[in-house]
Amino acid sequence: MTSKDLPGGVYRTGDLDLTRVGYGAMQLAGPGVFGPPKDRAAAVAVLREVVELGITHIDTADFYGPHVTNEIIREALAPYPADLHIVTKVGARRDEQGGWPHARTPAELRSQVHDNLRRLGLDTLDVVNLRVGGFDAAEPGSIAEQFEALAELREQGLIRHLGLSTVNAEQLAEAQTIAPVVCVQNMYNIARREDDPLVELTAAQGIAFVPYFPLGGFSPLQSQTLAAVSKRLDATPLAVALAWLLQRSPNMLLIPGTSSVAHLRENVTGAGLRIPADALAELDAV
Repeated sequence: MTSKDLPGGVYRTGDLDLTRVGYGAMQLAGPGVFGPPKDRAAAVAVLREVVELGITHIDTADFYGPHVTNEIIREALAPYPADLHIVTKVGARRDEQGGWPHARTPAELRSQVHDNLRRLGLDTLDVVNLRVGGFDAAEPGSIAEQFEALAELREQGLIRHLGLSTVNAEQLAEAQTIAPVVCVQNMYNIARREDDPLVELTAAQGIAFVPYFPLGGFSPLQSQTLAAVSKRLDATPLAVALAWLLQRSPNMLLIPGTSSVAHLRENVTGAGLRIPADALAELDAV
């Protein structure tokens, strides 16, 4: 399979050609995204299958594990294929209890970029996302100091492109006065659509919108609607959720994660589901 054969094809942002179906590496770490996986060989196999399927977009962070996913990515894929783009994020760390405290001072951000470079075995990171919001929603306030620190590293050649995670439209606009933004990564799905205006804004500007938690934040009633539509289409709720996202906007890029080769293939196939107009209207009404 080639990248053009994948559901949704390829989206160009900046000078990067990213498959709209990507892969999120978070689940390659142990339970709670903490510690090593139970089966490291299986994690390596998943990543190699990602490349075999033609996926050119892997999402990671050095605080997954911490350090675990980046080390496995390097073990599995280095030297990296020329068309593979690894997107990482900075702005958090892990504590000994497995928590996710903020790490957003300029010094901490610079340190995290160098940690990502070292553990991935790269001289330059394709995309670094500045994560500044909470777990599932943006927090108001200026992000200029943090984004300027990353922009300086971009000027030094350590980063090719910059992105943002868990931000609002005002923060995107502020960042764009400092340096170009190629992607925004926020929580967004059928049930959590507060970012509809931001999806439209980024699409108009040629910026990739990368939703996380495709099944996150659903109420029981919303879950029942999704389950009913999925049953009618003879598909899993996750497949319907992913397919809905791909059909929602041409700049939508998916990063479903899994630690299983079989589930990886299911996710890719499921994202290619064509949701008929009546079912789409039912989901849109959620």
